[in-house]
Amino acid sequence: MHQSHGVGYAEYARKPDKRMAIERSREEDYRKSQLIYADIERKMQR
Repeated sequence: MHQSHGVGYAEYARKPDKRMAIERSREEDYRKSQLIYADIERKMQR
């Protein structure tokens, strides 16, 4: 947690604003990874 987001788990658990920022970042990363995966899949289908 600390390495990837710069926040320890204790702070993540205590501060809702930090938690929401981290979760938004995670969701954005997930969406980007899904787009990359879909692009690779599309290229492999050719």
